[in-house]
Amino acid sequence: MTIVPASPEELAQSLAEANSKGQRIALMGNSTKARMGGPIAPYDVAISTAGLNKVLEYEPRDLTISVGAGISYCELSRVLAEHGQMIPLDPPFSDRATVGGIVAANTNGPRRRLYGSARDMLIGMTFATLEGKLIRTGGMVVKNVAGLDMGKLMIGSFGTLAALATLNFRLYPKPAATRTFVQNFDAIAGVIAVRDEVLKGRLLPAAIDIVKSAGRYQLAIQAGGSSSVLDRYSRELSQMRVVEGADEETLWRGVRESIPLFLRTRENGAVLRVSCVLSDVGRVLESLPEHASARAGSGVCYGYFDHAAELRHPPAGTSVVEFAPQDFRESSDLWPRPGNDFAMMKKIKEMFDPQGLLNRGRLYGRI
Repeated sequence: MTIVPASPEELAQSLAEANSKGQRIALMGNSTKARMGGPIAPYDVAISTAGLNKVLEYEPRDLTISVGAGISYCELSRVLAEHGQMIPLDPPFSDRATVGGIVAANTNGPRRRLYGSARDMLIGMTFATLEGKLIRTGGMVVKNVAGLDMGKLMIGSFGTLAALATLNFRLYPKPAATRTFVQNFDAIAGVIAVRDEVLKGRLLPAAIDIVKSAGRYQLAIQAGGSSSVLDRYSRELSQMRVVEGADEETLWRGVRESIPLFLRTRENGAVLRVSCVLSDVGRVLESLPEHASARAGSGVCYGYFDHAAELRHPPAGTSVVEFAPQDFRESSDLWPRPGNDFAMMKKIKEMFDPQGLLNRGRLYGRI
């Protein structure tokens, strides 16, 4: 049975009713990331936030918006584009992914280097607890928050603590224009050399990505701003090919959606995420399979494996098995060994969900 509440109050009531009966609960939005994270343990009732899909408060001049957690990123982007504004999270599965799911999984994309992640864009939220309460944190004003912001706990929690009901975002003006610069390389050393020159200079591109395919590398750098700003990029990156307009959008859509596109044709495929310092991006990319990519300005690399069986060992260091088929996720370690902070994570889980009813196992099989 799947319950689709139409309001935050109905969402809170549904959680309270299930909790009172000791029912195990699966929280979901549009289920675009079903192969991400740990497999949810068997459950008695599913609760979807897909019905909370409205814009609740929007004043373009204030550069803030409040929306239901079930609105899709695609629809939200369409609304904002009418006023020349954006929330540059660039998540995968962007056509159907709900903003609640994006925040709960803490997914983002190429422009994280310039704009940050959900933690930088969220200014408030409302979440429903298993006690049937609606907890509001933050607000509709962009400001620094002193003390403990309970909403931060929800980011990346995979719905294991509470159900996101509404989300408040700070907005950004869309740049007057964008321009992308592309260069292909046979060896990683050349890619990293060009990237390093950009990072050491005064340019502030929105995205710096590397795509590895069949042993070759492509560097893509996106800039935004006025024509004079973009012309400066063209002068300083004169050795690179310029891509604009529809071709530019196609290029970055391919980068943003590289994981969904890869998994679509590989039922047993898996994606490994490796976080590293910028100086190690080249080394990590070389160690990954022939299909891989990197947010080369923020130090996050992705390796695409045709078969999850190639990952039959626990992730090491800061690597995480981010996407994998169900049977692999049920039998394998997806995170590296827990650190000293894991005891605190379990205590927080017990505080919100003492019976362990909510999305059990979803946080990479550990919580």
